[in-house]
Amino acid sequence: MKNTGKPVIKLRIIKEGVGYTVIGQWKERSLITCGDTWEELRSMIVEMVNLVFEDLGYTFTIDEIQLEFDLPSFFDFYKVINVKALSERIGMSQSLLSQYTNGIKKPSLRQTKRILQGVQQIGRELAEARFLL
Repeated sequence: MKNTGKPVIKLRIIKEGVGYTVIGQWKERSLITCGDTWEELRSMIVEMVNLVFEDLGYTFTIDEIQLEFDLPSFFDFYKVINVKALSERIGMSQSLLSQYTNGIKKPSLRQTKRILQGVQQIGRELAEARFLL
């Protein structure tokens, strides 16, 4: 059988009471790990994925693994994103967005897309930013 390239690995990151859990599936292979901090979690993800695919001869870096966050995990990892400013930008109540980002309430698919579009717009703007030298 000809090797057509590495498998696409998608993992979900979920904020727990203490730390984070990562889960995923690729064919019959279960992908599960955890970590207390973002740095530890990244290391554990790479180690876990490489162990799971060792028999197939694949080696992955963190940049080759697709990570999907729940809202509390995303906002915990990216503390630089100000919930108040984002809520104003996307026209959502700060209180409601805070409840979503703290895991108190679960947003609908429509609300999740609205938040994601706001975050992605900020990302595009930051990527295009230039400073005077």
